Amino acid sequence: MSTRTVIHVEGVEKSYKDLHVLQGVSFDVSAGTIFALLGSNGAGKTTLVRILSTLTKPDAGVASVNGFDVVTQSAQVRDSVSLTGQFAAVDDILTGRENLVLVAQLRHVANAQKVANDLLERFALSDAGGRRVLTYSGGMRRRLDIAMSLIGNAPVIFLDEPTSGLDPLARHEVWTAIRELAEHGTTVLLTTQHLDEAERLADRIGVLHQGRIIVNGTLAELKLLLPPTRVEYVEKLPTLEEVFLTLVGALADVGERRE
Repeated sequence: MSTRTVIHVEGVEKSYKDLHVLQGVSFDVSAGTIFALLGSNGAGKTTLVRILSTLTKPDAGVASVNGFDVVTQSAQVRDSVSLTGQFAAVDDILTGRENLVLVAQLRHVANAQKVANDLLERFALSDAGGRRVLTYSGGMRRRLDIAMSLIGNAPVIFLDEPTSGLDPLARHEVWTAIRELAEHGTTVLLTTQHLDEAERLADRIGVLHQGRIIVNGTLAELKLLLPPTRVEYVEKLPTLEEVFLTLVGALADVGERRE
């Protein structure tokens, strides 16, 4: 993990007629870290990602990615980033391997087959690489989508609500893939409206509300904003998610023993 700033946002504003979507947003993201932009629907998360990926121009303020200004050096920014939206951009008719090879060829990456095989292994999709994507689960499709976005070794990746619409098991699969991105040195900007997702993944969390960053810090720093609660005795019951994942894991183990 480096202290070098890879994403810099300062005073960014964006409006659509009378709708003020972003109102002076500022934050920095260090290299090799996961920054979670947490906010409800309509908070401006996707608009900010579109600005940082050069798809939309800000009305005011400055922003840079990997040292390049998003307005005046947009071509260099696009060479530095990958973007994964809320819906997996994969071809259902092609196999997982064919999807990866196609993207590698379009990006003129050498050894497309090797790149595809390495990514399939990295994202635990080797056994499914020869299957058509239409047979994949939601979590597998999302992992393939993230793998495709890494072709070309972009140092920065934007993940716009990557677990939207996924079941609990698939969400955990995607979380594992995101952690591995940062472990490999990729800088990740993650937008989400799920508090548990930000809590489990992010090195730093920015809360975007009504177009402004109202708080920005580590999870520990954010927890200090509220006074501690004194508890004499607590009997913690498992959450429904914990029960579901435990049962699914247990059933999978039983199935393997029967085979």
